[in-house]
Amino acid sequence: MPVELQLHNEPLPLSAPFRISGHVFEAMPATVVTLRDGPHIGRGEAAGVYYNNDHPETMLATLEALRPRIEAGLDRDTLRSLLPPGGARNALDCALWELESQRSGQPVWSLAGLPSVSPLLTTFTVGADEPGTMAERAAAYAQARALKLKLTGDATLDAARVRAVRARCPDPWIGVDANQGYTGATLPSLLPVLVEARVSLLEQPCARGSENELDGVERALPFAADESILDLAELEEWHHRFDVINIKLDKCGGLTEGLMMARRARELGKRVMVGNMAGTSLAAAPAFVLGQYCDVVDLDGPVFLVRDRVPSVRYENGLIHCGDEVWGPKTSA
Repeated sequence: MPVELQLHNEPLPLSAPFRISGHVFEAMPATVVTLRDGPHIGRGEAAGVYYNNDHPETMLATLEALRPRIEAGLDRDTLRSLLPPGGARNALDCALWELESQRSGQPVWSLAGLPSVSPLLTTFTVGADEPGTMAERAAAYAQARALKLKLTGDATLDAARVRAVRARCPDPWIGVDANQGYTGATLPSLLPVLVEARVSLLEQPCARGSENELDGVERALPFAADESILDLAELEEWHHRFDVINIKLDKCGGLTEGLMMARRARELGKRVMVGNMAGTSLAAAPAFVLGQYCDVVDLDGPVFLVRDRVPSVRYENGLIHCGDEVWGPKTSA
């Protein structure tokens, strides 16, 4: 069915610089897709995958080049064969989900096969900084029942960071994200500290493409794949090296593939995590649907922005709530 396509990029500045291993972010620009069919609209937002040079400028150009094909009408299965995984496909895929929701009058979660949705316990992320600063930032999340700490690959400093946060925040679940910062030689010195501090998850310890460095490293706690596994094909190839699979819609190319990955990961005996590349509530909402299938949820992206969309997701008592009014079967623009 023909639709009208609208495209634009938004700068999405962060309220404060955010540091991870090898990068400092001051904004998380995104591409926004809007599909219109009379009174019905479908929207999707994607930041892309920065470490794959998947940026809003290229995403916008990719989608603009496909404008005639998109406006002629296509379904999500066709889209999976039309575009590779990445931000452009994610934004368009999510727009198609909301458009179908509005046309049918059913919530997206119902279309995805869920009988209902529930608020999700989410992590709140602390960017890499001096240990004392990270401890204070972690404590400032007064409602948090789960924290994720960004590390940088300096084992001595990272150990101090973890110990400082755990001393200041004795109760929350804690996971750490190395963002590819370690090697097989440097990681073993950090692991005893993580165990001592009751850290429950180590995300992406080594560089994408260097997963064999994990061979022989004792699994003192579960290892999660982020950069190492982007989509369904890579899940099939590399799942054996990890215990947890972090699915991000920008990586895999949309909610359609994200749901396929979650189901396949379960079949392979893996735990499933959902994450985000920052973004507004428009990016968090489809990830919230995927999160209903997940063991670990990391959907705090909107809290880092200067300004979120309205209506927005809500955070209460460590949980993320996402009503149908955020992304779903309404019928007015």
